[in-house]
Amino acid sequence: MHRTRIFGLAGLFAMLALVVAVTMSGGQAFAQSGGGLDPELRQQLEGGAVPGNAQGTNDISEQWRDIRRGVQGTVSIPDKKAGVLVQSEGENWRNVRNGPVSTYSVWVIAGMIILLAVFFLIRGRIRIDAGKAGVTINRFGFIERFGHWLLAVSFIVLALTGLNLLYGRYWLLPVIGPDAFGAITLGGKYLHNYLAFAFMLGLAMVTVMWIVHNLPSRHDLIWLAKGGGMFSKKSHPPAKKFNAGQKIIFWSVVLGGLSLSLSGWALLFPFEYPMFAKTFAIFNIFGTELPTSLTPIEEQQLAQLWHTIVAVVMVAIILAHIYIGTIGMEGAFDAMGSGDVDLNWAKEHHSIWVEEKMEGDGEHPETRPAPAE
Repeated sequence: MHRTRIFGLAGLFAMLALVVAVTMSGGQAFAQSGGGLDPELRQQLEGGAVPGNAQGTNDISEQWRDIRRGVQGTVSIPDKKAGVLVQSEGENWRNVRNGPVSTYSVWVIAGMIILLAVFFLIRGRIRIDAGKAGVTINRFGFIERFGHWLLAVSFIVLALTGLNLLYGRYWLLPVIGPDAFGAITLGGKYLHNYLAFAFMLGLAMVTVMWIVHNLPSRHDLIWLAKGGGMFSKKSHPPAKKFNAGQKIIFWSVVLGGLSLSLSGWALLFPFEYPMFAKTFAIFNIFGTELPTSLTPIEEQQLAQLWHTIVAVVMVAIILAHIYIGTIGMEGAFDAMGSGDVDLNWAKEHHSIWVEEKMEGDGEHPETRPAPAE
């Protein structure tokens, strides 16, 4: 009796095992073959689709490709820019800023310094050929000099603080350490932001005061043909209040400063004043194919790159201007120092202006002695 129960229990377990095995194998075959599913639904499943016409595995790659390209999604928060999950152009901006912009900017500035040094070694300081006359003539009044120095000083500070943002972590940080560098950079940031308004005011002042004197004239062609007399002694082409070289500097500063101001304004007030898409649309009238659909972040990135490029070019131009106005030419600094220049200097470099001023003032400038040195 005991042996019969054992065989009976063993048979029962064997039957259960057989049922489980058949069920499992049948379930796998059912799942693989689609079982009793509708043939159309079975075909969708085999193709990777999801029931209910929802996007399945076939579209995931396209979705992520769009996200990688910076597609704009929908968010419930006020900042709609958060709808961009991945902004690929940020990597492009970083590579351009830290690559060609940083590299070529060094060569532009260094190249100008080297060029001025070579010119000084070859030509030396441009002297007053006739010697100092001992009397002066007024060249710039107080308001003119104030506007010039407001523009000049603000630009120098903006240039130094801007170059620190571009190169400081490579050149300055290893020398002074992170604490000092952090303090200098933070202070430079505030100076850069607020002195920008002084720069724009100075730019507006010199533009209004001097634009009439910087319009092209036939005398500019003669001046340019003779190189302004800068490459040979006793060669002084006629010029009015501003010669052709100074006019080139003037228009470079006005147009470059205006461009700097516009791009800087967009950076001071981010995402408020997009301008590149509209500018590109204007250029596309002439057959170009510049992008006219830019995200707010792309606008900021382009503004930063353009601001840097224009600023570096202006730094190089102003270096040449500073050179001529200081060590490059005898008597030139007095024009923006005291406002009075030596009469012989004025006759050699701005002869037409001297004649017009003498006739207009009704008095001979020789009657004004130069201050004792």
